[in-house]
Amino acid sequence: MKTQIPKTTQLMLCALCIAINIVLGIVMAAIKFPVYLDTIGTLFTAIFFGPWYGAVVGALTNFLTAILSGSMGDMPFMLVNIAIGLVAGFIFRKVKLTLVSAIVTGIIVGFLAPVIGTPIGIAVYGGLTGTVSDIAVAVLKQSGLGIFASSFLPKLFNNLIDKIGSLLLVYLLVRALPVNLKPACFTKRK
Repeated sequence: MKTQIPKTTQLMLCALCIAINIVLGIVMAAIKFPVYLDTIGTLFTAIFFGPWYGAVVGALTNFLTAILSGSMGDMPFMLVNIAIGLVAGFIFRKVKLTLVSAIVTGIIVGFLAPVIGTPIGIAVYGGLTGTVSDIAVAVLKQSGLGIFASSFLPKLFNNLIDKIGSLLLVYLLVRALPVNLKPACFTKRK
């Protein structure tokens, strides 16, 4: 980034990203949509300020969501959001943010999220999510698959769509910013 963002502004942007994560997560859960959109703020923060900021935004998102909803069972899912912030942040420290790198990173975190989240979901909720993808879980379970595979496969599909879509949205947002506000991973490296 050509313009150095003051720490106070960074913290305010992180708080805004947490709010975006929470609001989008609540809206998607309320309409029982199988895509979450609750990591857009985490990804944005990780791309702009690095993996540790992304991890903190991810952790605080899930912590505050659990507190606000009164559902402490959701607290362990912060591990997923932390991992997404770390992985995306470390990737974009080394790789230029392009359409292709956004899609590839979306695939990586789209796979990582259910790898971490499925065991948590099984332990906390028996593998169900409260969305329409629960139908797929039930069908797969009835077909003879174990609980992990029955829960993992629909989550994998949902997360790939969600994380690729989220990263594409962040990419388009960053692309639309003025040059002096773009993160270092977007500008041409020498």
